[in-house]
Amino acid sequence: MSNMKITFIGLGNMATAMINGILLNGIVDKGSITGTDISLAARINSQEKFGIKAAAYNALACEKADIIILAIKPQIAESVLEEIKGFVSAETIILSIMAGKTMAWIADRLTESVNYTGGKTKAAKAKSTKAKPAKIVRAMPNTPALVGEAMTGVCRNAYVSDDEMDKCLSLLNSIGKAEEIPETLIDAVIGVSGSAPAYVFIFIEALADAGVAAGMPREQAYRFAARNVLGSAKMVLETGKHPGELKDMVCSPGGTTIEAVKVLEEKGFRDAVIAAAAAAIKRAGEL
Repeated sequence: MSNMKITFIGLGNMATAMINGILLNGIVDKGSITGTDISLAARINSQEKFGIKAAAYNALACEKADIIILAIKPQIAESVLEEIKGFVSAETIILSIMAGKTMAWIADRLTESVNYTGGKTKAAKAKSTKAKPAKIVRAMPNTPALVGEAMTGVCRNAYVSDDEMDKCLSLLNSIGKAEEIPETLIDAVIGVSGSAPAYVFIFIEALADAGVAAGMPREQAYRFAARNVLGSAKMVLETGKHPGELKDMVCSPGGTTIEAVKVLEEKGFRDAVIAAAAAAIKRAGEL
């Protein structure tokens, strides 16, 4: 993959996390990455921090890219795709990390300018009598990407080969773990993973508040609460045990933990989490 050219459209937190992971893992060198952003500060920051090329205009940055990563908000996707569609060849892979925009939606806005010759000139396009559908990969990482611990759901359309998918998975594994899923589950991934760090942060904050109320210094309470979440998550992932079984291991008969669990159930903790995730899933389908 050392010769692969990657263009990021958008240089926000998720894009810069990916750039950092890609470079740390040696997937490509910094000279193979170009980033675009309307913000001059974002372009300067990426150039200075990573040594990549940065540009103000999306179209030219896409012309020679093997993979174009759409790290933009869905509200501006229509205008961005209109800008770049004449510069996307038949072999270019579009990797979208936008919420709400399906692969079909993206492909519909690119297909008319993707042709068998891959040419950009009118003469080259005239040689093609049939548009070739665009290669689209859609991914939904979450903010733990910023510390290399993202969990990412990834799907592809029918025009992306196994080898091309492996390249995309390699990029996404550089910021954590990525798993291929059908696109029908992408909204579920948003509710259970993409939006879920916010739920966990609220839990950590509330747990720390309880510690402060009991006399712990706040910064110490945050450390204890956060390490508790980190360690508990590792137990689920590394032991392979059901979360309910692990919960039961902590709940001694007549002990402190079972009393706490009893209150959580009485207050509707489980129902609140399920309802929150369901609301995020519903909203994802509306974007």
